[in-house]
Amino acid sequence: MPHLDGLRVIRSKIHGYGLVALRSFKKGEILVYADGVLWGEDDDFDDTYALVYSDDDDKEEYPNRYLDLTDQTRWINHACSPNAEVDTDINPDTGLPHAWWIATRNIKKGEELTYDYAFSGHLAEPCNCKDKVCIGLIVDPHDIDDVPKKLKPLIKKNRIKARIAAM
Repeated sequence: MPHLDGLRVIRSKIHGYGLVALRSFKKGEILVYADGVLWGEDDDFDDTYALVYSDDDDKEEYPNRYLDLTDQTRWINHACSPNAEVDTDINPDTGLPHAWWIATRNIKKGEELTYDYAFSGHLAEPCNCKDKVCIGLIVDPHDIDDVPKKLKPLIKKNRIKARIAAM
């Protein structure tokens, strides 16, 4: 994979690998564009590194689609108080699906990039971000009622309101 300008893959303190800033980024700046392959919800693929994909044409006519990340952007970790957000659309120049991350605040050199995965409740996983608003799971807090029974003991209920406010 080619190197990403201003970013580097590192061993993460959050989980596995991560993507760290080699320079400062300003709030609102595009951090990186992703490359990937588009899959439908009924396709047989490994969704470990996939984003839920939507574009301006996504109404009710399309089933759920996923952009399986095929570059270093797959290492951007989740955090409950992230420093970036991801967006997806069709690239107007190529007609291909793409994604990009935007800084939601100023990011310092050496800081790991993160965004909120906001999984649906039934897809929740334990969270390692250690943010002060972390509710213990990678999940959209609005879907907390759909979390599998075995994961419910991990929920830090006293942080749910703060987590929602931080979104």
